[in-house]
This record gives sequence, structure tokens and C-alpha cells, in this order.
Amino acid sequence: MSKKKFISEVFKSGGTIGALSPSSSFLAKKMLKPIHFDNANCIVEFGPGTGVFTHKLLEKMSSNAILLTFEINPAFHDELMKIKDSRLIVINDSAEKIDHYLLLHNQKKADYIISSLPFAMIPDVVVDNILKNSFEVLSEKGKFIQFQYSLNALSKLKTLFKKVDINFTFLNIPPAFVFTCGK
Repeated sequence: MSKKKFISEVFKSGGTIGALSPSSSFLAKKMLKPIHFDNANCIVEFGPGTGVFTHKLLEKMSSNAILLTFEINPAFHDELMKIKDSRLIVINDSAEKIDHYLLLHNQKKADYIISSLPFAMIPDVVVDNILKNSFEVLSEKGKFIQFQYSLNALSKLKTLFKKVDINFTFLNIPPAFVFTCGK
């Protein structure tokens, strides 16, 4: 997807897209660093957008792993559907329904959840449901990895997860915080 098309989707989105440009490779590297791909059987991605993280996840995942992506923007969903990889399942629905889709695809738990959702632009009740449902389906040693452009989500993450590590990258537009959360 071209940068022009991406920006067009940002303006049409009604606030559901929280970035002005796709994520940088530097941010992708920080987001994927906590993942142990050799034992990751089920990875979930919230808000993949144009698929910057999706492509990198698929490059590193084992051949028997599965990647469920949740994308509500129709143009981004259509773009993701062009990726031809049998391990990828593209879902055009809310991340709140993670438990339903894991069961639908015969997965008991998610080993990792990668989230690009713009929590500041999503109603609190929806964010709370996404986080609660994610916590419930995350494996005991799993990680919930979220990036944001501010520290506003930190208190929500800390009320749910016992361990929250914060990383930062200047090399993104805008610069971003990366939260790695564990049970």
C-alpha cells in the first residue's frame, strides 16, 4: 500500500488509525525482540494495518505456527488478504473477540499478542475488554507486547499484568514506547 493511500485511510478512519505513517523497521525490531519464535505456536496481532509487523512475524515464525491478525479497517484488511501464507488468518473483527477466534481456530492459548491498537483513540470500555480478554487467553509464559506514542496506557497495563517493561524508540514517526507485559 502506498504512503498516499495509507494517509487517505487515516483521514477516512474516523479515529481508528492512530499513526500518520506505517511503523518503522526499528519499531518492528523492538516489538518482535521479546518473542521466542522457536516455541511460539500461536501469535496474535491486533491492528496490523499495512502488515509491517505481519511480514516480519511470518519471516521468523516456524512452519507449524499460526498467526491470527485482527484488522477492522476494510482497506487494510483487503491488503492483508493479499499475503499468501497458510499460517496467516486475517480477521475483520474487534480484538475484543480474541477468545472466540482462538477457539474457532483450535487454539487454547496465545503465546504472544502484538498490539498496535491506538488505545488513546478507543473507548475505555473497549480497551478494558481487549486487555482483559487478552490476559485470559495469554499462556502463562506468554507476552502481551503493545506500542503507544505516550505513557497513558501504562497504568491500565500495570493493573492487569504483574510485569511491564518499557522500551522506547526515537526511530519511528512519531517516536514510540514499547510495553512488554507478562503474567
